[in-house]
Amino acid sequence: MEEMSAIQSVFKEAGTRVGYNALLLALTRNLSDESHLKRIYKENKIRFVVTEIGGKSDVDFQDKINRAVIGASLNEGLAEKNPHDIHAVLHAAEEAKRGVLINTTSSTNIALKIGIVRDDHWVAVAMFGESSIHPITGHERCGLGIMHI
Repeated sequence: MEEMSAIQSVFKEAGTRVGYNALLLALTRNLSDESHLKRIYKENKIRFVVTEIGGKSDVDFQDKINRAVIGASLNEGLAEKNPHDIHAVLHAAEEAKRGVLINTTSSTNIALKIGIVRDDHWVAVAMFGESSIHPITGHERCGLGIMHI
């Protein structure tokens, strides 16, 4: 129950800010915290979705992120299948990817949790996870993108 109070306290600071709420969702470290936050979002009528993705940082992985973000947004009704909505979601995802994808000549392993939050005018895509060129060199990465929709 104490965990719930901490999450509620953090949420009260955020209010309905799409970027902050997308980051909170992406930063949840276990299913219990994620479930608590989802319940709070539903109670406060915040539109959201969360997904996870992993793989190598080659070109296919970037496309994989785009497909995951668009698919999750469409499936949860955060975006409609029209050029305006898809463009906004992709633009926010591209901004978020800049924070997590490193420019290197080596292929990097990446595991990400992606939180997407939308209100009437804005969509936010937050990504948090770990990346490594070698298993013992892993470290955390985070990215956030917000776009008018």
